Amino acid sequence: MTSPTHAPKATRREWIGLAVIALPCLVYAMDLTVLNLALPAISTALKPSSSQLLWIVDVYGFMVAGFLITMGTLGDRIGRRKLLLTGAAAFGIASLIAAFSDSAGMLIAMRALLGIAGATLAPSTMSLIRNMFRDEHERQFAIGVWIASFSLGGAIGPLVGGALLQFFWWGSVFLVSLPAMLLLLLLGPALLPEYRDPKAGRVDLASVALSLSAVLMTIYGLKHIAEHGIGWLPVSLVIAGLAVGAVFVRRQSRLDYPLLELKLFRRPTFSAAIAAYGLSCLAMFGVYIFIAQYLQLVLGLSPLRAGFATVPWALAFVAGSLLAPRLARKLPPVAILVWGLAAAAVGFGLLALVGGRHGLAILIGATVIMSLGMAPVFTIANEMIITAAPPERAGAASALSETASEFSGALGIAVFGIIGTVIYRHTLGESMPAAAPADAANAAMATLGGAVAAAQGVAGPVGDALLAASRAAFVGALQLTAAIGAAVMAVASVVSARILRSPGSSAQPRYSSTR
Repeated sequence: MTSPTHAPKATRREWIGLAVIALPCLVYAMDLTVLNLALPAISTALKPSSSQLLWIVDVYGFMVAGFLITMGTLGDRIGRRKLLLTGAAAFGIASLIAAFSDSAGMLIAMRALLGIAGATLAPSTMSLIRNMFRDEHERQFAIGVWIASFSLGGAIGPLVGGALLQFFWWGSVFLVSLPAMLLLLLLGPALLPEYRDPKAGRVDLASVALSLSAVLMTIYGLKHIAEHGIGWLPVSLVIAGLAVGAVFVRRQSRLDYPLLELKLFRRPTFSAAIAAYGLSCLAMFGVYIFIAQYLQLVLGLSPLRAGFATVPWALAFVAGSLLAPRLARKLPPVAILVWGLAAAAVGFGLLALVGGRHGLAILIGATVIMSLGMAPVFTIANEMIITAAPPERAGAASALSETASEFSGALGIAVFGIIGTVIYRHTLGESMPAAAPADAANAAMATLGGAVAAAQGVAGPVGDALLAASRAAFVGALQLTAAIGAAVMAVASVVSARILRSPGSSAQPRYSSTR
């Protein structure tokens, strides 16, 4: 067992390698957001149906979520660097073909391939960090850079997309990834170490099929509920997905080398980190969908200005991720998790006060506090997750971390979306102007976007009253969901403290870091 105080320091090779693997992570996050601004141009050029347009947007995230567990374990078996470089090559090729797609079906297929390739990036890069940085504090800083790259990619995605679409055709948004993937392919073999588990068995194809089916059915059902409300089909899919997931978990307990290492959950460190990470993602994704609409449909900001309004949030997340290792030198991990979650709860609580003349200032201040609280949690939690697992299972552990994030995000969007919609419709129903035409009232009751469009078609004070009532109802829904987010963060803080302070737990388990 290697003591962290005597672990070898990283060399220039490892630090340059970190910069190389941070680039594809940034591109991966950009691909989740960069497409949104290109949708009008894609609709004009490819003329997709409404269903095809939804699949163009959603299939990437579905494939990423569905293949994370498989790719994490596959990297442990065939080699993490090999899997990363293979995924990078596939990502680049799929991006190039997607940019020149001449039909909606072709673009959907390429987005699906991008998702499968993208699923190799997070678990491979995070588990490689475990091998490259054996010193505890250097590893924490490296994970902070890794987390920051995702945050920065998500933030600049809409900005980069808007700039490209200003001067080029819609396919240009897919070409942004090519330089980063090419750089990774050129420098990766020389800078990144290879690691595989020499005792790994063959991949259990039945487990792969069960894992993929469980994730896809559950997330698709949750997303459908978030967008269209509760119905028998999405609810049936969620139930079926959970049932298949139970079969998958049961099968893992009987395998010598499973896709999902259930023994990890017996470690308080691992369980607390997964809980903190998952609950943070649930609250963050659940509330963010309301923030985006508030900026554009309540405050009336353009998409580009709304994107700039979220930049302080993203920069605070980057700063918090990079400052986490400094905190870890002075505070134990349990304190960082507990107080980081508590700070995030304060940020969500401040967001619950949004509204009025100072709504934008309150929103920016609240999201900055949320980011400064959650970023150290994300960094330290992920470090705890990969160090709680033996080195040969780091890929599977990091994949499980990202899968928890995807699941929690989808669940947050669905649950918070349903709650917000119920509050919005109830509040608007009580304050709906009596003179509002029936079709305008129905459109307004459906969504805030429908309300804005309907109000523009109703002349005079009635239209103004309809718009004001709709916006007020939406602000009320945002405030309530933010308050729920604050409660979730507070619960996560308490749960993490109880798990990590239970008898026999250790906030920093040590394993040999032999490559």
